[in-house]
Amino acid sequence: WIIGPPLKASLAKIIGVDADDELAEQALLGYRERFSVVGLFENELYPNVVDTLAALQQHGFNLYLATAKPTVYAVRILQHFKLDQYFKKIYGSELTGERTNKAELIQYILQQELLDAKTCLMVGDREYDILGARANHIHAIAVQYGYGTKTELDAAQPLLQINNFGELKKYLIENPNIF
Repeated sequence: WIIGPPLKASLAKIIGVDADDELAEQALLGYRERFSVVGLFENELYPNVVDTLAALQQHGFNLYLATAKPTVYAVRILQHFKLDQYFKKIYGSELTGERTNKAELIQYILQQELLDAKTCLMVGDREYDILGARANHIHAIAVQYGYGTKTELDAAQPLLQINNFGELKKYLIENPNIF
């Protein structure tokens, strides 16, 4: 449950204080101290991610990352795993807490990139991704292998749910009129 919502709010919940409490800020700083050196590289790629991103890029899709992680960390993570080459731009929150809300982040990306929401698609693994897309009139695909539960994703009502990231090729390249 801690992955997806704004981190400071999740940490505040764990330690039993309000998100604006000084202890929540201290918890966030402590988390970032370790995460910025070690934690951001303690990840593994899901199967088919590289092949799928490469195929989407080769077929002319403009890919943007929209993450609640601070941009400074998201960039380093994608560079470490050599995924940055597939994205036109990497968008995340600010260390100050700005744009931790997924709907606000997506709106910001639409404005910055001058994108038409009708031509966009959000792929995510948490309800925050699906609801953030919907708030901006964007269709969303939920991936069932991530941090969100099936119950959570069902309740968010994405356009489609997939079990494997590679299935995106089936829907976006092989059957582009499905949407």
